Amino acid sequence: MNILVANDDGIEARGIKELVKALSAKASVYVCAPDGQRSASGHGITVSTHITAKEVEFEGAQLALKLSGTPADCVKLGMKILADRGIDIDMVFSGINHGGNLGTDVLYSGTVSAAIEGSICGVPSVAVSVNSHEAQHFEYACHLAVEALEKSKGRISPDTVLNINTPNLPREEIKGLKYTTLGNREYKEFFKPVDIGDGIKAYRYTGEPVVYEGLPDTIDVIAMQEGYATITPVHRDLTDYKMIEEIKKWRIDR
Repeated sequence: MNILVANDDGIEARGIKELVKALSAKASVYVCAPDGQRSASGHGITVSTHITAKEVEFEGAQLALKLSGTPADCVKLGMKILADRGIDIDMVFSGINHGGNLGTDVLYSGTVSAAIEGSICGVPSVAVSVNSHEAQHFEYACHLAVEALEKSKGRISPDTVLNINTPNLPREEIKGLKYTTLGNREYKEFFKPVDIGDGIKAYRYTGEPVVYEGLPDTIDVIAMQEGYATITPVHRDLTDYKMIEEIKKWRIDR
């Protein structure tokens, strides 16, 4: 089995190294990752300039490419480069991200977007994240990634991405695993003014996640808040099917 691994933290991040190490014990792993940090880049692809690709050494990988593009570029172009070399990818993994990708954060996430790009390219895909920007505990995330690899074979549609998130805790301190839906991921957010000189106004986005009360732990944000790891099946179809018949009544065409 051939697996393409991408991320949004960059090819030097610890998380992708841990993921490749775990998956390479079960399959042939190929890496295509950004040359630097691309967090919160969403599903952007590069169309206004060239994308550079450089082959690099990467422990556990059959081949590794460092790209100047986005996480989605890494999957889209990575699969093309590998196909040109006679290597067909069976599954895409993205991560392990340093920081959770829960609830509505998946709309911003470069990690989840890389996995969704795998889905768009017709390959079953998995996104994996540890819920801390200072992530130190990757063992349970690696365990779930390997389990997802082995137990999803022949069972998961390329239209669906498995979104895995774990607390930044030792495995024995994690309460367990919940199968969840996406929830709201709200922040006490603000734009912090930054002085960069020459009279130019600059701002840096920051914020702390809101702590919720009274919501069920079938929601990914709540399950994580209570100390559980989560797996959420995510579909790229954003259509609100219930509204189709309603908006027909509006007769916007008149």
